[in-house]
Amino acid sequence: MWFDSGRVCLDLVATFSPLAHTEGIRDGDGLSLWLTGAGLVPDRTPLTRVGDDWVHAFRVLRADVESLVRAELAGAAPPAAPLARVNAAAAGPPPGLCAVQDQEGHLVRELCGGVECAGLLAAVARDAVELLTDPGERALLRACEGDGCARVYLDTSRGHRRRWCSSELCGNRERVARHRRRVLESRPG
Repeated sequence: MWFDSGRVCLDLVATFSPLAHTEGIRDGDGLSLWLTGAGLVPDRTPLTRVGDDWVHAFRVLRADVESLVRAELAGAAPPAAPLARVNAAAAGPPPGLCAVQDQEGHLVRELCGGVECAGLLAAVARDAVELLTDPGERALLRACEGDGCARVYLDTSRGHRRRWCSSELCGNRERVARHRRRVLESRPG
């Protein structure tokens, strides 16, 4: 999974690629991996109740956040229904963190009160609200210019001239394609 977009809500959006028709959250196990990888759930937290209802809820939130982000990138008004759903999810309390001792006596993070879907949705929705209401953050919002890539990210590069979601993936593909075009153009016809 990819966690390089600059915001957890954008990392959620990156779990689905409409152009490649790839789904990063196929089932509860995929969602559990994403929740841990995104840092929403501390390592070693048992996620036994993550099921189809959670997967559905996160996919709906993902679609809503994406539609709001795409509207922002297009300079359009935010669609009302996705905005209402994101605001409703963001209004819930996010999960609380506690410091507990592990078996070696070191302090580690744990979620207080257990793992609840609504709390995790609230954390991601609140991140989307913060992104979309902060003029400085909104100004850094970009769509990848890579062929066949629909990812969005925050451009925190020096000079704010980043063109691709990932220099290693889309940037490298673009450089290889440019090289191929130059080689083909330089060949005698």
